[in-house]
Amino acid sequence: MMNAVLLKNPGQPLAFSEVAKPLPGPDEVCVKVKAAALNHRDVWITKGQYPGIVPDLILGSDGAGLVEAVGENVPDSLIGKAVIINPSHGWTDNPSHQPDDYQILGLPKSGTFAEYVIVEAQYLIEKPAHLSFEEAAALPLAGLTAYRALFSRADLRAGERVLISGVGGGVALFAFQFALAADAVVFATSGSEEKLNRVLKMGATGIANYKEEGWAKSLGKSTPGFDVIIDSAGGEGFNSLINLAAPGGRIAFYGGTRGNIPKLNPQKIFWKQLSLLGSTMGNALEFKKMIEFVDAQKIHPVIDEVFPLEQAQQAFDRMDQGKQFGKIILQVG
Repeated sequence: MMNAVLLKNPGQPLAFSEVAKPLPGPDEVCVKVKAAALNHRDVWITKGQYPGIVPDLILGSDGAGLVEAVGENVPDSLIGKAVIINPSHGWTDNPSHQPDDYQILGLPKSGTFAEYVIVEAQYLIEKPAHLSFEEAAALPLAGLTAYRALFSRADLRAGERVLISGVGGGVALFAFQFALAADAVVFATSGSEEKLNRVLKMGATGIANYKEEGWAKSLGKSTPGFDVIIDSAGGEGFNSLINLAAPGGRIAFYGGTRGNIPKLNPQKIFWKQLSLLGSTMGNALEFKKMIEFVDAQKIHPVIDEVFPLEQAQQAFDRMDQGKQFGKIILQVG
């Protein structure tokens, strides 16, 4: 048996329960989870905003731990290894987009908010030595999303000017850290003065509070335009990003939390030769490259708060309130 966090049904509080410990199939491993991390995806699932939700679902896409057991087709040498789990499943061939049968760990398959999780061995990568299990667990979904948007889609190069919108959330903060590590000149926006002050201390060249009137015009005075812009909001504010982009700029976006983009001006887009780049998660090679980049640059993910597994509901409430700066972690075991 093992302890796990279960979603009985959407709209109900999470349950901390004892369930049967899973066993690995021939190509699978059993990972003893040391730490797991929350994503907004988990919160949205609890609200019923995803299809295919089943009763007693074990949530969680992000996790790191120790390999405890392996299937018959997996070498025993993996046992005892400290690993990070790639939650992006089934995307191995075409790098341009995910296939129709693509899945993310935690729905429909049981996820990492448990003492043990079963995954195929191909979705494991060794944990960099400089990372704690909590830091390692923070990386997978958000780090992969940020890496693909910033490097694969927007093709960021050293010395370019980058704007990260909504900094403070997991993906945006990783994009900020990755861009700094890649020797870019990085600016950031947020609706929180506290979060803006924190990224200034981390190395931001400039900041803007998008809740203040005229924020985009003020930010535009400090730079001739941004070569790369990373966004997750969409909505009406997206038009300000079009204005802030430099000629030939690339805008990569991985979400639309503020809804549809009204009155998008095609003339500005084609005359400035802009590229609008949708991006979601990433493939197996990008996950490997992301972990290698974090290892080479000795990047430490920003941890907001750590909760024991049995306090998962409090962790979910914190994420739902949008107060976090960095990743919210569940400590397991």
